[in-house]
Amino acid sequence: MTVVLYTLMIIFILLLLWILMLSPRKNGPSIKDMQPFDYAHRGLFNENDGIDENSMEAFRKATEKGFGSELDLHLTKDGKVVVMHDESLKRTAGVDINISDCTLEEIRKHRLKYTGEIIPTFEDVLSLVAGRVPLIIELKTVKGNYAELTKATLEVLKEYKGKYAIESFDPRVVYWLKNNRPDIIRGQLAENFSLQKGTVNPVLGFFLKNLLTSFLTKPDFISYRVEDRNSLSLRASKAIYGVNLAYWTVRDRELVRKLKKNGALIIFEYPNQRIKKK
Repeated sequence: MTVVLYTLMIIFILLLLWILMLSPRKNGPSIKDMQPFDYAHRGLFNENDGIDENSMEAFRKATEKGFGSELDLHLTKDGKVVVMHDESLKRTAGVDINISDCTLEEIRKHRLKYTGEIIPTFEDVLSLVAGRVPLIIELKTVKGNYAELTKATLEVLKEYKGKYAIESFDPRVVYWLKNNRPDIIRGQLAENFSLQKGTVNPVLGFFLKNLLTSFLTKPDFISYRVEDRNSLSLRASKAIYGVNLAYWTVRDRELVRKLKKNGALIIFEYPNQRIKKK
């Protein structure tokens, strides 16, 4: 009987710890003004129409159609913030160099493969959008540059009047925002990392997948891969704490409508945006 009692006590304590570790921020800045919008993933790009992801043309089209945009930021060697998903330019510009190893001048010698545009800076995109629609800004950290990237991003945003939220897979970004800029809407990106082998350290992947950094970083929303939305920790965080949710990348229009009914932010792609590999 004693063994059973101890076992139950341990289970109860572990369950309580799990619940406490899921806790997001309470009474943070409201995402209400961002909820009416759908967010075009990397802008409203369309490879079939020759429009690159994270290009000025993609953000122009999204803004003109009344969509917000989700965009990705990297830091150059000389501390400039550029808009690009990958650290390497190989996939999007056809040259195998890393952004963090190059200056902005070196980066801008290379062109996006469909439009032939130069790679935009964050300032370029903000000037284009000009507060007309909200933005979901993902910070892509490399080599431990989370503080430098976050500071540089906020410096660019200093005079910007539009609505935005900042998110990252790197919990250090979210933690930095908690301690230094609590006025900004902050989000933790996550997915089932066990299905994406090699993307992160397995231990960190377990913690992020199960939202176990939330008690430290206190995110205002969780941005979760839509295919993994049945995560027990995600569902518990919503049920217990009412955490705000964002889902990426949603490609089914009916699913967009369904998830929006529950107040989630939706990062979408149209089904025909990417060229199908033969």
